[in-house]
Amino acid sequence: MEPDRWLGVELRHFLALEAVAREGSFGKAAIALGYTQSAVSQQIAMLERHVGQKLVERPGGPRPVSLTEAGRLLLTHAEAIAARVAAAQADLNALGDGEAGALRVGVFQSVGQRILPELMRRFVRQWPKVELTLTESADDRELFSLVERGELDLSFCDLPLEEGPFDAVELLRDPYVLVIPADSRLDHPSLREIAQLDLIGHKHCRTLVRVEAAFRQPLHYVFQSDHNQTVQALVAAGVGAALVPRMTMDEHDDTTRMVELPKLPPRMLAIAWHRDRYRTPVGRAFVETAQTVCAELQPQVLAA
Repeated sequence: MEPDRWLGVELRHFLALEAVAREGSFGKAAIALGYTQSAVSQQIAMLERHVGQKLVERPGGPRPVSLTEAGRLLLTHAEAIAARVAAAQADLNALGDGEAGALRVGVFQSVGQRILPELMRRFVRQWPKVELTLTESADDRELFSLVERGELDLSFCDLPLEEGPFDAVELLRDPYVLVIPADSRLDHPSLREIAQLDLIGHKHCRTLVRVEAAFRQPLHYVFQSDHNQTVQALVAAGVGAALVPRMTMDEHDDTTRMVELPKLPPRMLAIAWHRDRYRTPVGRAFVETAQTVCAELQPQVLAA
């Protein structure tokens, strides 16, 4: 019986494939990995022999290399393996650091404005030796990717979770509102009436899909931005009405007002982590502090 050729596949082969796909050349992949170009080429060739498939197209000259269909298929597994290796390294570093280590957290704008100041005040007081690093993105899918690769320990996010090795705890529910100019005569609009409006919304908000489904007809967006102040300013200028979660808007801005939309599902804000990674005491404490802060904030969000 012929021995299984896949038994010869090694971690370095998958990492080489992932680097070549990411960098577009053997030379740049070699620099990223700290190898020679010939070493990367040999690893790809060996991987191709083990799996019995051509994985990389080598056009020669200055043109970038590309993956074959088999290479693209195998790349999905190589990327997952590379992510787990990075996560394992992060786990061991965290275990060695103990209470004086680092904690890396993903955030987005509304969290930074409404939750983070009080959360940071309490957490830093409890864990003064921890080096806390924040990474902001308008798209929580980018933050999920960083969590999966071990580049973030925790991330604020919207529910439902993205597909992947994630667990989360819900923090609060943020109702959707219609933001209109302060002098607008629109009051208690129906969903049908809202669907006829020129709307302003966010570019990257996964929960908006569930909200739009409640209208049962396409909505007309005249502008989309992930900058909350821009959205509110454009509403005040009469460009359109904004369909957004309440926490993304400044409730004290007297140029606009918010209309309750109880028939729409709220944004469910959560904090997520990699389910297979070691959860440090520092990370668990941050989540618990976030839960406490958000539990205190929830009545204010609903009553605003």
